[in-house]
Amino acid sequence: MQFSKTLLGQTLQTLGWLLLAITIGLILDSKFVANNYYANIQPYIMVLIIPTYIYLYYKANPRTRELLLYAMFIAIGGEYLFSRALGMYTYRLHNIPHYIPPGHAIVFVLVYYFSRKSRVKYHRKSIEKFCTALIIPFAFYFLVFKNDVLGFVCTLLVFYFLRNHPKERMFFLVMYCIVAITELIGTSLGCWAWPEIAFNKFSFLPSANPPAGISLFYFGLDRGTMSIYKRRHKKVWNRFKQIQATNL
Repeated sequence: MQFSKTLLGQTLQTLGWLLLAITIGLILDSKFVANNYYANIQPYIMVLIIPTYIYLYYKANPRTRELLLYAMFIAIGGEYLFSRALGMYTYRLHNIPHYIPPGHAIVFVLVYYFSRKSRVKYHRKSIEKFCTALIIPFAFYFLVFKNDVLGFVCTLLVFYFLRNHPKERMFFLVMYCIVAITELIGTSLGCWAWPEIAFNKFSFLPSANPPAGISLFYFGLDRGTMSIYKRRHKKVWNRFKQIQATNL
């Protein structure tokens, strides 16, 4: 079997490249680089992000192109709402870096591509169990050792919502893991920070930096993106669900 048709190969083709790009981008935007080399390299990160976004856009089929656009516009609104208006987290330069919204869209579409790979779908149940086995001790560790009540509550809500979305369970569990890794890298490099309590207002919800289960808020991005598409293409979406059901 060709390597590209194995589970490992298909994972590296999608999540591997995604995590590599995330790591490079966040290192460039880190406090270390800002303090020692260049104070504001964020505009130059766009030189990497925009070609990647354009490449994925033109490589995609019409349906995925729409999803990429919706995901970016929802990400723009979400960033200004949660970071600027509500103070949920703060970026290093107290702004919304321009690379972040298209970055959210890239994360969304590459996790989506991963979930559609043939070997990934074949091993869906095993991947769900593997992700769950990582998430549960991760959330408990943050709760016990970092007093991360916010992250633990968010994790519980993730699993609660997934009860009613079994066909999307793998996608969201993988997204949880990718977001957790991204948050750990971003906060450790000083690209952004979370306050000690939720929204810097609710003392009954202590938070770690980052909160463990903050991928819960990706539900808004993911569900919003899919919801817009489904409303614009009801017939196509119904046909897609029928095909998806026969492949399970």
